[in-house]
Amino acid sequence: MFIHCFAFRWKDGTTEAQKEQAAHEIRALQGQIPGLLETLVGVNTSPRGRGYEFGGVMRFTSRAAFIFYNDHPAHEQLLTWLLPIIDPLELDFEIP
Repeated sequence: MFIHCFAFRWKDGTTEAQKEQAAHEIRALQGQIPGLLETLVGVNTSPRGRGYEFGGVMRFTSRAAFIFYNDHPAHEQLLTWLLPIIDPLELDFEIP
């Protein structure tokens, strides 16, 4: 099992509609990409969030499935409009 965690700081000027679209499109990746088992996303409510307002966790069958996800056209399409409006943080790890 492989876990992918992410958090976003939204850049100035990001609209609520863009934030909602990001959540919707990230959730929609599940079912499109083989090996992606679970997708959880939401607004960060931690008082120690350091400005990261949104985050998520994805669970994959394996590290190979995660690598496949990274290069999948649906993920790459999402990144084309998302990367310019976020300051991302990622944490990935394998569970034996």
